[in-house]
Parts: sequence; C-alpha cells; structure tokens
Amino acid sequence: MEKKKNVTVSQWVWILAWRKSLGLAGMGILVGALLFGAWNNPAQTFAHKSESDNSLQTTDPPHFQKGGFADIAKRVTPAVVNITVSKQAAVPMSGMPLDPMKEFFGLPGTPGFSPRHKEAPMPNLQGAGSGVIVSSDGYVLTNNHVVEGAKEITVTLPDKRDFTGTVVGLDPKTDLAVLKVEATELPFVQWGDSSRLQVGEYVLAVGNPFGLNSTVTLGIISALGRGGMGITQYEDFIQTDAAINPGNSGGALVNTRGELIGINTAIFSRTGGYQGVGFAVPTKLAKPIYSSLVSTGSVVRGFLGVGIQVVTSELADSFQLEKAQGALVTNVMSGSPADQAGIQRGDVIVEYEGQVIIDPRTLQGQVVGTTVGNEVSLVVVREGQKVTLRPVIREQLEPTKVARVNMMKQDGPFAGVAVQDLDSRIAQQLGIAEEVSGVAVMEVTPGSHAERAGLVQGDVISEINRKPVRSEQDFVQVVSHLEKQEDALIFIHRGKGALYLTVKI
Repeated sequence: MEKKKNVTVSQWVWILAWRKSLGLAGMGILVGALLFGAWNNPAQTFAHKSESDNSLQTTDPPHFQKGGFADIAKRVTPAVVNITVSKQAAVPMSGMPLDPMKEFFGLPGTPGFSPRHKEAPMPNLQGAGSGVIVSSDGYVLTNNHVVEGAKEITVTLPDKRDFTGTVVGLDPKTDLAVLKVEATELPFVQWGDSSRLQVGEYVLAVGNPFGLNSTVTLGIISALGRGGMGITQYEDFIQTDAAINPGNSGGALVNTRGELIGINTAIFSRTGGYQGVGFAVPTKLAKPIYSSLVSTGSVVRGFLGVGIQVVTSELADSFQLEKAQGALVTNVMSGSPADQAGIQRGDVIVEYEGQVIIDPRTLQGQVVGTTVGNEVSLVVVREGQKVTLRPVIREQLEPTKVARVNMMKQDGPFAGVAVQDLDSRIAQQLGIAEEVSGVAVMEVTPGSHAERAGLVQGDVISEINRKPVRSEQDFVQVVSHLEKQEDALIFIHRGKGALYLTVKI
C-alpha cells in the first residue's frame, strides 16, 4: 500500500485551484483568504518562532498578549486626570486680543486656539490640560505650560471627583510641574525606565484632547533623543506617532506594561491638530526632576563649567577624531569643576561616566542629571590622545537669584511677595518692553492675598495705589506706608500686555 504523503498549505492552494478550474482569479481569492486569516490573528502569526530565526519571537510581556491594549488602558486611565486652570489675562498695549490657548498647549508653529477664544477673550482665561497621578497620596506630574501662572487649579479624576491642585514646584527648563491634591489611596501609574526604549515599540498616549476625557491613542516610538527644536532648554524628547492633540499636554505616554515612560508635551503641526509627530519628556529626565521638586520645591542641576560646540566632519579631521561626534570645548570657566579637573580649550569630550557623548546636547543632559558633589569619569581627546579626567560636579547656579524683600508689614497686602529690580536682562527674559520700569515679581506665596488677586511670578509692578514703583527701594517705601487692612491697586506688565489688579485684605 502506498504511503500517504503530507500536503502543505501552499500545495493545497494549487491543488484546489487546479481542480476547480479557478485560474488566477481563484488563486487570488484563496491566497487572500489565507492572508486575511493571518491578519486577523496577529498574535499567532507574529509570535511564531522558527528554529533558524529568532527575529519573529515577540518581546511583549504575557499580559499584553492575553489582554491586549485594553488591559493597559484599564490600568492607566483612572490615574490620568483633567487639569483645569484659571489665569488672569493681560490685554496687549496694541489692544489686540491675546492668543490665549497657545500658552496652555505649547504647540510650536500652530494657532492652538479655537475661534471662540479668538473672538471673545475673557479677563479670566480657562485652559485645560492633563496630568498623571504618580503616587497614591496625591502627587500629580504635568507640564509647566499647563499650570504656570494659574490663579486656580482644579484636578478632576475620571471618576468625576474634583480636587483643588496646589503647585509643589515648576521647572520651565524641561516644561515639567508637580501638583499636590489632598487625597489618599488614589490610583497611580508606575514609573517606567525610558532609557530601555527602542524605536518601533508600541506606546499608548492617554489624556484629555479637546476636553475629551480619558482618550487613549496607539502608536510607536518614532525616534529617541530628539532635541535642538527650541521647545524647552533641556530637550531629550521621545518622538511618537500616537495621536497627541491640544489638551493632551501633561498626559501619560506608557509602554506595553502600563508603565509611565513619558509626559506628553508638544506636537509639530501646521493645522493645530495631530499630524503624526508628537513629543514627550522621557521619565529618565522627568523622574529626577519630580523627586527634586517634591523634596525641595526646586530643581538642583549639575554644573561642569565649559562652553561647547558641535563637532563637524571638518573639525573632526582637525582635532584628530575618528568620528564627527563629541563636544568640542571652546571655553573653560575659571575656578569651575572643569578648570579644576584640568579640562582645556580644544579638548573634545567623548565619554562621560562610560556613556558615549554624541553631541553637546548629550553632554548637557548627562551633566545636569548628575548628583551634585559626585566625582565623574570624563574622557577627552587631546591632540589625538585619550585622556581621562575626574571633575567633581557642583550645583548649577541660576543667573538670577530670588531676592526676598524683608517686608515691613508681613501681614499687609504684599506679604509673601518677593521682588527684584528690573534690569535689561530680566526684562528680555520676561518679554517686557525696554521702556517699562518697575520691579520683577520673583515669587508669590500660594494662598497669599497677592496670589488670590492674580499676581504671578514674572509680573512687573510699575505702580501701587497710583504711586510709581521704579526700584526695590520704591517698592519697600510705598508698601511700608500701607495700612494693615488697606487694599492695594497695582498696575502690572505681563509679557507684552498690562493690567490692573486689586489686592484685597
């Protein structure tokens, strides 16, 4: 008896097509049906592993295969909140309305606001964004541009509970902020390690675009380490094609384990909406900043003390480098950690704590993330030879220090307000016109009379009760003559606009 032969799937396709005289059309139908079946069962198709090829083996964790993205969404969405803020609007000198929503969403090159806002700007602007609860006792991570200058902050959970949000700390240089709500046993998202991400991985973006709460979108990691775009001072963005729109700012970017790996921050768009290019601050940058803001209310950054530039192919030849990468030292600050460690102008920094330095931005990110006081191993190329140096990283001092005014009447309308003389450098940083005189508000204590009146950090006070204020001395003199229970009418400049505020006791 003849032994029966095994028939493969492809052989059955040919046999059936021939027996039924289907011709090429029949062949197409059958092959299409087989492919459709495979497409509708992707887990079975892509989880297949051949003995000779490991590249098809899935790297997704077991729970992802079983529950898909639905399980991830169920775990994450309860901890992604809606943040509503109220801001005091300043009307520009020209009388033209502001672009009120752009500052809330931070969308480079986009209109970023609806016609309703454009046609009828209100004295108190309402903006909305997203935030992520990262601890059960009520700490919320979001974007600085969502809450900066907010008069009131409301945090709304997906279960409709509302809480008043208090600003713990802001970091405009990375566009991050931490809020606190008074609650316990809240749902929260676990931290993930963004340094382990790879281009092509699946990610979910969770937030409240256009006020549509608990929206989940799917995409992949499009690129890593994006920088040099002028969105923030320190840029190391995750780029993703998961749909991010106005209102997603401050929301969560999570991996297939439901872990937080980024805070959605900005998009590139010519229309104001999703065009496939979104950016998130990675947790390797966000987590240390979060910890610093929670523990101290400020961000402590490392400082090396060098001026650096990009290494071009021409410079690589000139400095005897194998590749056009690294950070070329153009200046060494006297007395800085770099100076004390022996770094010289013309050195090319190629390694930092064992990490390859691709460009100046890479070095900057490494230095500012180093714990102050740590000695680090740094490799430079000097005249074609590698030299290892060991600088001790110090704290990066800000160019302007907060000047706390010793108020003569601590219980008056300006209790909790710190000011500083307005010079040309500060005016430029704040976007204030050169002809404006006054004092810059460096700090406003949350809950103070001035804060409730709408005074925010970065305002410039030019008058108090119709009396001109041109310096700190003027400010102290005018304030010292106010009665304890006297309201104060102040005239302030905010960016290119100006407005009056009344500080009530």
